[in-house]
Amino acid sequence: MQKLLRMVVMSTSIFFTSQLTAQAPVLGVSSEFAIFSSNGAVSNTGLSHITGNVGTNNGSSTNFGNVDGVMNDANGSTASAAAALTIAYNQLNAAIPNFFPAPLLGNGQTLTAGTYSIGQGASLDNTLTLDGQGNPNAVFIFQIQGAFSSTSGSKVILTNGAVACNVFWKIEGLVDLATNTEMKGTVIANNAAIVLNSGVSLEGRAFSTTGAVTVSGVTIRKPIGCGSPELTGPVAPALGSVACFTIFTGSGTVTNTGVSTVVGDIGSNVGLTTGFQALNVTGTIHSNPDQATAVCALDLNTVYTYLNTLPTDIELLYPAAFGQDLVLTPHTYLLNAATVLNGKVILDAQGNADAVFVIKIVGALSTSTYASVELINGALAKNVFWKVDGAISLNDYASFKGTIIGNNGAINLNTGTVIEGRVLSTTGAVATASINATMTAGCDPATLAVGSSSTNKQANFYPNPFSSVLNINTNDMETGSTLTIYNGVGSIVLQKQLTGKTNSIQTKLPAGTYFYQLKGKNGKQQTGKLIAKP
Repeated sequence: MQKLLRMVVMSTSIFFTSQLTAQAPVLGVSSEFAIFSSNGAVSNTGLSHITGNVGTNNGSSTNFGNVDGVMNDANGSTASAAAALTIAYNQLNAAIPNFFPAPLLGNGQTLTAGTYSIGQGASLDNTLTLDGQGNPNAVFIFQIQGAFSSTSGSKVILTNGAVACNVFWKIEGLVDLATNTEMKGTVIANNAAIVLNSGVSLEGRAFSTTGAVTVSGVTIRKPIGCGSPELTGPVAPALGSVACFTIFTGSGTVTNTGVSTVVGDIGSNVGLTTGFQALNVTGTIHSNPDQATAVCALDLNTVYTYLNTLPTDIELLYPAAFGQDLVLTPHTYLLNAATVLNGKVILDAQGNADAVFVIKIVGALSTSTYASVELINGALAKNVFWKVDGAISLNDYASFKGTIIGNNGAINLNTGTVIEGRVLSTTGAVATASINATMTAGCDPATLAVGSSSTNKQANFYPNPFSSVLNINTNDMETGSTLTIYNGVGSIVLQKQLTGKTNSIQTKLPAGTYFYQLKGKNGKQQTGKLIAKP
């Protein structure tokens, strides 16, 4: 009898525990959205900062400015999101409640994981703490059978492992969050509108099955975690010799006025480099084009081509209004017109120190005075790349992070500009005025040294000096390596694929000094100097 009683108690305990464990709904493709309505307009007033897609399956999205996400109106993505939202809503609606709190939430209240049911409208006042009790998988579900509102400045606080991606609010009525409310979780209004007033901060999502979603000067960040993919961004380009230059142009002058402090090499492959003081430069000032600038010019074109052909993840639709505290996450971005950085742009790696950011600008880039690029949550300047098809002008005291590659345009770095990265142009003059520039990690001095090689045994070039015949023994460089020879100003005068270990090349080069790059299919390379005699 006692054994039977224990079994009954144990079974009851297991059943009760299972009822207390709320199950997160499956959001599917709707999880990619920060703001969405299956049927209703989605609109913004003022300056809002949104991380995540925005859209509606039946209506329009208006006046959002630059969004760190894709804008979608009545397309395949929104149709899929609408279907997924219906499934998620039904799962939340069917969850069996185990707590029945009063309709006034907050005022210092602390709740643990579970499903909470309120059979009428409800409101949030002061602070509501959701305690995960050390369990990062703790799920909180709120079923509210009416409208939901908040008082100004009220907030939801997550503690002890609770995360916003595991918090869900299913509301059968209007959602109206007052100014400066701090909300956590995915909010789904059923057959009703959502209104987020000025200063509202939502770490989560704002969804309506049928109803408009209206926001005004808010911050919404789609939550991370709970199995969502970690953002890594694209694969970073291989810089090669470019990594050793902080200021460079493939063709044009490089000039400086005032006292500029630079860590890294400075130079041009076609033009003079003047105005820099050796005492203020930790690196080589290439006053005239040389072998190093020739190799850098070649590598720079390769890096530009790679960045230019990267597929775009997100297009920022208002290039002239770039900045303004916009937060970007690891992606490849496109701004398809002349771009002005006003104020600050923030790059958020979301805790991934290897995350890469690529910003592609089809047009000129300019900044306001004191404009800045800020890195947060593990973002590193070495993983940030700017490709600009046009002139670049960084205004006084701008603070910039990342490698900037301008294409066919001049670059002006004005007084007090601070660079953590590189400023490079394929073609165009570079002018600096009392700046501070430091290259990011990645420079291997061997890529610039004459005769350097990443192989264990160097290729041999003989005779050197040569006249009409140049012999190359590639040793352990792989068959099919490409030999490129440049003249003193960096122009290619000969390029040939080597088909064997021993190669003889007939040449008619004018007497003078030349530079070569021998590059294998696997990326191994060797550079050096050749002298042609009459």
